[in-house]
Amino acid sequence: MKHKETFIKDDQYYILASSSYTDDRVRVLNYGNTFGVFDRWGDIKRISKQLQGIYHEGTRFVSDLEFRVNDHRPVLLSSTVKYENESQSVDLTNPDIALSDGSRILKGSIHIGRNKFLKEGVSYEVFHFQNFNQKSYDLKLSFAFDADFRDIFEVRGIARKERGLLLPLEIFNESDLKLSYTGLDHLTRATNIHFSPKPERIDHKEVIYNVTLAPQKSLFIYITMVFQLGEQKIEVVPYQEAYESIMSDLSWGKEQIAHIYSSNEQFNDWINRSKFDLLSLLTSTPYGKYPYAGVPWYNTVFGRDGIITALETLWIDPEIARGVLRFLAYNQSEKENSFQDAEPGKILHELRSGEMAEMGEIPFKRYYGTVDATPLFLVLAGKYFRRTADEETITEIWPQILNALKWIDTFGDLDKDGFVEYQHKEESGLTNQGWKDSHDSVSHKNGDLAEDPIALCEVQGYVYEAKMEVAFLAHKMEDAALSDRLIQEAQLLKKKFNEKFWDEELGSIVLALDKNKKPCRVKSTNAGHCLFSGIVDEDKAGRIVESLLSSEMYSGWGIRTLAMDESRYNPMSYHNGSVWPHDTAMVAFGMSRYGFKQETLKIMDGLFNAAIFIDLFRMPELFCGFSARRGEAPTAYPVACSPQAWSVAAVFFLLQACLQIEIDAISKKVRFSRPVLPNFVNSVRISNLMLGKEKMELELFRFNSDVGVNVLKKPEDWNINIIK
Repeated sequence: MKHKETFIKDDQYYILASSSYTDDRVRVLNYGNTFGVFDRWGDIKRISKQLQGIYHEGTRFVSDLEFRVNDHRPVLLSSTVKYENESQSVDLTNPDIALSDGSRILKGSIHIGRNKFLKEGVSYEVFHFQNFNQKSYDLKLSFAFDADFRDIFEVRGIARKERGLLLPLEIFNESDLKLSYTGLDHLTRATNIHFSPKPERIDHKEVIYNVTLAPQKSLFIYITMVFQLGEQKIEVVPYQEAYESIMSDLSWGKEQIAHIYSSNEQFNDWINRSKFDLLSLLTSTPYGKYPYAGVPWYNTVFGRDGIITALETLWIDPEIARGVLRFLAYNQSEKENSFQDAEPGKILHELRSGEMAEMGEIPFKRYYGTVDATPLFLVLAGKYFRRTADEETITEIWPQILNALKWIDTFGDLDKDGFVEYQHKEESGLTNQGWKDSHDSVSHKNGDLAEDPIALCEVQGYVYEAKMEVAFLAHKMEDAALSDRLIQEAQLLKKKFNEKFWDEELGSIVLALDKNKKPCRVKSTNAGHCLFSGIVDEDKAGRIVESLLSSEMYSGWGIRTLAMDESRYNPMSYHNGSVWPHDTAMVAFGMSRYGFKQETLKIMDGLFNAAIFIDLFRMPELFCGFSARRGEAPTAYPVACSPQAWSVAAVFFLLQACLQIEIDAISKKVRFSRPVLPNFVNSVRISNLMLGKEKMELELFRFNSDVGVNVLKKPEDWNINIIK
């Protein structure tokens, strides 16, 4: 069927799918505001639209890095990101190399071990050369570098009218290089490269060692790269000291998050990889740890992503939620600004550094163009308090909670019909402002794009739950009038929602209401988010679940964002038919909330089977929505972030959905409501689970039709309740 295409500007912030790196099997490292995308050799190659590189504070500081032996590229033996994500480890050897005297270095004579890791603003790397032959060899070891200092939005595909000035190469002490660039923002960004021991010579941007490697002898070469902004001072320490610091950071993080160990080793691999990926994305801020959204494109603060990641991990690590709440509270908008889509009380969408953000070429230096982060912030605040009984934090951010409530009722409800809508204010802003924020993600049955203001179905659910949670908080804050008012408003919203958004013929919740209040009658995962929030009437939940698990929606790996029989369905699109693990996990949690346990297990099975096939068990931002094919991996989406915070956290939310574990710190109770375990897991041990200032440890065992719970350790004043 042909459909009318409503004219919309090109989605200028869309990550161009032509810039695929999936065929390159890249390796990703990240630490705070610094991350790297390398090939399997550990090099940075100018291929695939130049995606590879080392980035810091929104800028690519290394765009080319190539190591050669006697002018030959080494042979790759193996390459991996180590288990705890701390470093990339590469094993290389020499190819057959003809020498000038007619002899040869036989392939496999020299082993080359390469290990690198990142700290904030610094790259550390060591090469270990070892001769396993019985002859001495003369080797030329060369390292070529370049730095284009492109803003990450340039790399993503946005053309700039002008750039700053690349400065001449500087060489110091016969072992140091400096590549630098002065941007239009008048800030000089520099890549300082240091070699130890001192090389033979530096030929422009190529560093060369001429060495003789005797039989059974070794050679080490250390390369340190420091990424400097202006006169900023960055501490640089020796390689081993820096590595020990990285491992110390990991040790702290591992003890913060509850330990989960199951009877299935592959499930353990998925859980452990997810845990270490999450730790690698947690970044220190003045307000606590904040999970950066994902590498490479979203290695920064995103409001919605941080909140959902915190919700997914709240039961195993409430400190993440505390950091997210405090950061977003202190970055809440206080005024109107149309370029930033900002309004008083609104919660941040995106925070960017880099030249283009500083120059206002993009609006994301501090951008508020999201309709759902504000109610989700309130949902998280309520659930965090239930989980921790942390009155101090809630009291601290109570003014921002009230401001967020006010935003919902004023700026959020544009036409005062009781529903929250969005409408972007300037062409530079995002057209769609829900979690599916590509320009074509909200459409009617015939494929026509919906016109704003748009009221998304899931946003109404978030608002409903936000008001219920803040009503609970208001009661604790001894504001009975506010609590009663919010409960009444939430109940009225739920009634109106089920009248306006339910579609009997569709058998589900419609995606949205457009500017004329015409429903977008398409089947999407957004309906599952309405189960997640609890806004759906009980008598409608079963049909929604049936729709979500139909062959049109369920791919076998997860739930498609849009059903196969919809006009705009495309399994290779960003939001119109792909599978997003966090989205699928939220839907599964909603199903479990309404008592659909077997359906929850089906979704857990699908994502587990996907994880088995995916490289490193690392759940990506999304993958294509093609139906599962026996013996094949899910089809990769070309430029999906990996790791991505809310995707790697999905496994913890899925497990919570299966167990329906609720930790109530106010009444000091842990409740399991009709827990289930998937068929691939016979038992699960959970330890280091914080209850107040003490820890709990327990085991769960799957029987034919039941799950048994054995409590091994708990605080004396806490009770464990199991509802069967």
